[in-house]
Amino acid sequence: MLPFGNIGVGGLILIIIVVLLLFGPSKLPELGRAFGRTLSEFKDATRGLVSSDKDENRQQEEKKS
Repeated sequence: MLPFGNIGVGGLILIIIVVLLLFGPSKLPELGRAFGRTLSEFKDATRGLVSSDKDENRQQEEKKS
């Protein structure tokens, strides 16, 4: 279960209003881009880890054969 599963619609609206007050509407696109880049880099890094693990497992299986 997600830790934020009990927020609800009202809570999300309140969070959005607070974020708008803190950063202002002009900063939101910049924050969104930064978040998107961070998420993209994280995905690329995890893909690299998964593929390197698969390569290591394949190499170990080849050595056993």
